[in-house]
Amino acid sequence: MPRYVLRDFSDHRLAGARGPHHPALVLYFPFFAGWIGFLRGVCSKKRAGIDKGRVDKGGWPIYALANVVDFSFQSLSHAATSDKSPSRPLLAPASSTETAFGAPRDFLGNRFVYVVISSRARGLSVGINVNPDKYCNFQCVYCEVRRDEVASGQALDPAVLELELKHVFDFIREGRLREHPRYRGVPQELLHLRHVALSGDGEPTLAPDFARIVQAVVHVRALSGVPFTKLVLITNATGLGRAGVRAGLRAFTHSDEIWAKLDGGTQTYLSRVNGMAVSLGEILANILTLARQRPVIIQSLFPLLNGAEPPAEEIEQYAARLRELISGGAKIPLVQIYSATRPSSNSSCSHLSLKTLSQIAQTVRGATGLRVEVF
Repeated sequence: MPRYVLRDFSDHRLAGARGPHHPALVLYFPFFAGWIGFLRGVCSKKRAGIDKGRVDKGGWPIYALANVVDFSFQSLSHAATSDKSPSRPLLAPASSTETAFGAPRDFLGNRFVYVVISSRARGLSVGINVNPDKYCNFQCVYCEVRRDEVASGQALDPAVLELELKHVFDFIREGRLREHPRYRGVPQELLHLRHVALSGDGEPTLAPDFARIVQAVVHVRALSGVPFTKLVLITNATGLGRAGVRAGLRAFTHSDEIWAKLDGGTQTYLSRVNGMAVSLGEILANILTLARQRPVIIQSLFPLLNGAEPPAEEIEQYAARLRELISGGAKIPLVQIYSATRPSSNSSCSHLSLKTLSQIAQTVRGATGLRVEVF
């Protein structure tokens, strides 16, 4: 893992957790706002250059430091709860349209295939926008997709997907990513292809041609000439029981992964955060059915809403739901804890502090014994 990516904050001194150590850069927050403000000023010029793609490899540790300092400053000044714009995420520049850390859907003029550097992928991720029609049965408060705007396309065409994916694979294999302005200054270790993600602007399991889409991706992967790259389905789990989805998942290898969303432990909280009409019981049943057959990674996003953190009781209920899944025979190799990082149209939603995310991770570890990572 790149030395400057701040991945698991369970070992952060402010969190007081005692999780396993990871090869990430661990920085301790300064204790005085004046010192933080000084560092913030020193780092601002370096970060400004990086946000615009002007940086050499040696500058990235400074960028990580700048972001940590910025989070520290905001935390001490309570800016995270009063600012109307979302907090800047670690290692994720604010302007997604100008950098490799955003997810622009028009990469190389494509309609369905894009490329992004992802902290959870630990490097380069090729994304498949399975829902260019923006169809989703959730209305998450933290979602960056503007569903009030006209969608760019009606449905994914598997034939076009194959052509675009092959072109992107060739582009990566030939080392041509640096020809693209967004990737010109990115360190080489972040340009290794880590996975292909079925995700995009909606819920991928609701796509009518889901099985054909998976088959198209698997076919191109087999003939791509790049080292084997795992396929990851990023889903809210509501469509896992559909026949077409079950058929598509049969094409997944043991190395491929399913990341299932679970953003809380009660119907009331999830209805507020995810804006869903589906019952929590149905989601848990879908996860359990699949996780009895193959490992399922749980991905959980906890936002700061109107300056308020998720209630402690909700986190306890969330951990209880995970325990129930385990007791039911679910294979859960990892729980991902993270917060809102991309700009949202909802001004009441912002990034939860790293300290709080780490405390959530510590609670889950203590209650379930599961491996937990914070991003």
